[in-house]
Amino acid sequence: MSFVWNFLPASALGQHAPDWDSLCRKTCALPFLETDFLIPLLETFGGGEEKLAVACSGNEVVAAALLAPVGLGRWQTFQPSQLPLGPWLQRPNLDIAALLDALIQQLPGFTFSASLTQIDPRFLPRPYGQSKLQTLDYIDTAWVDLDSDFATYWEARGKNLKTNVRKQRHKLESEGIALTLDRITAASEVERAIAEYAGLEQSSWKAAGGTAIGSSNAQGRFYQEMMNRFCRSGRGEIWRYRFDDEIVAMDLSIYGGDCLVVLKTTFSSQHKSTSPATLMHHEAFRALFEERRIKRIEFYGRVMEWHTRWTEQQSRLFHLNAYRWNFLPTLHARLQAAHRAVMSEA
Repeated sequence: MSFVWNFLPASALGQHAPDWDSLCRKTCALPFLETDFLIPLLETFGGGEEKLAVACSGNEVVAAALLAPVGLGRWQTFQPSQLPLGPWLQRPNLDIAALLDALIQQLPGFTFSASLTQIDPRFLPRPYGQSKLQTLDYIDTAWVDLDSDFATYWEARGKNLKTNVRKQRHKLESEGIALTLDRITAASEVERAIAEYAGLEQSSWKAAGGTAIGSSNAQGRFYQEMMNRFCRSGRGEIWRYRFDDEIVAMDLSIYGGDCLVVLKTTFSSQHKSTSPATLMHHEAFRALFEERRIKRIEFYGRVMEWHTRWTEQQSRLFHLNAYRWNFLPTLHARLQAAHRAVMSEA
């Protein structure tokens, strides 16, 4: 099978949204790889040099990607930190080596390599034994399968999680504190909810690191516009957990296909000892199990200890580098090893 790649400015993604979203639904069906997520992401964090790449075989669109230049003769998938996986879509069972070889040959200018970042092997199997391809481990990520009722799922959780939830609920309720979960889905409430989320996150450790959502920073603008889009289509959900009238934990989540993706979680550092995010997830997950609207809850972040309390399911994400010539993967690996050695001696 031969492939013809076409390249447009990434700003043209909106014009090609039906084709991109159709391919997304037919492949991974992940909401953050839809245009309602990617367009505000590009508008907020794009540098202006990104390309929309579309591959056809005959008259059929078989693959698409958002690519960014990363050096002389090198391209990679557009990968801001807000995007869990690289924006690469391809029909199942396509030869990834042939697809990437055609991409390298046809990209503007002279291209040495093209890299796909943060790939989930559940949707694009990790290739082995390909002379022009090199794969690198990234992180392990976790998800919860909703393949039973909540009582069965909860019974299978570890003793520490169940004891902690029971203990904290009893403690708070014995003090007369009302525990409530709001699930915000209306676009008209998004602006206020993002401001509330920003208020919680700005008081956390993320504020010191510069990664917190602010009511007027780039992070805040992106999440507000993106959540607006998903809520308008009935596929956005903001979880807000309260102790009495005080907001103590929040999540930003979006739906796509048969899954819900938890994008971000924050909680009040003043109430850390009472595990507000854990109590919120207990209530929210129970509601999702009872509704039977989805089949899995995706976390799509580095597996943390708290993830392992909720699930045993994990997948190892990887990066994929493709090269123009067979000798380049070995040369690149040697240069990387030499660089690491120099840095370790410095």
